Amino acid sequence: MHYFALLINRENALTPEQGAAEMSAYLDFHAKAAASIRAGDALTPAAGAVRISGGPDNPTVTDGPFAEGAEVAGGYYVFEAENLDEALALARDIPAAKYGAVEVWPMVHWQAPEQPVRNDWLALLLEPPEAVNVPGTDEWNKQAGLHVELAKTIGDKTLAGAPLHPPSTATTVRVRDGKVTFTDGPYAEGAEVANGFYVLRAADRDEAVKLASMIPASAIELRQLSGIAGL
Repeated sequence: MHYFALLINRENALTPEQGAAEMSAYLDFHAKAAASIRAGDALTPAAGAVRISGGPDNPTVTDGPFAEGAEVAGGYYVFEAENLDEALALARDIPAAKYGAVEVWPMVHWQAPEQPVRNDWLALLLEPPEAVNVPGTDEWNKQAGLHVELAKTIGDKTLAGAPLHPPSTATTVRVRDGKVTFTDGPYAEGAEVANGFYVLRAADRDEAVKLASMIPASAIELRQLSGIAGL
């Protein structure tokens, strides 16, 4: 089964020494978890983020950064694991778990990239918890049909993607002083939750915004990948 791991942390300026130590920690993690990693990358700073709300018929585009000091997405992985316990064991070894958090979501299915992903764009689909549908229901199938129609329009611009299971199936992993804590979803009342994601290929930011605006979701957070992972 495939799992989506979203890395959450507060952005802090690192010294060259801290940056080198951080890179070394991730290289060590990649070496340890290579057999299970199917995709992933760091995200460029949240100052360049874009939020798109209103749906495809009436999109409203808002440039980042957003709430100052808030935890933001800093990267993602896709793991292939036998079960949730195995996925959580991988997540707790991600360096971000030691100073931020890693949200782990089971994926309904996985459209894997067929070519290397570089400085492309992660479009994270967001919904209010009460608007998230359970896979297999009529409501979910209707929404899935909208994504099928989207694929007919921008299929060659979609490198990868997946719908996620509801927030009740998600787990947040934190490691502090060597102690691991797991928090089950759903999360804070009223907060939007991840419901799926796309990796989009676009010539520039304007095209990425245009493509993301066509995705059927209550809101989209669009972030450019750093292109350092080569996954």
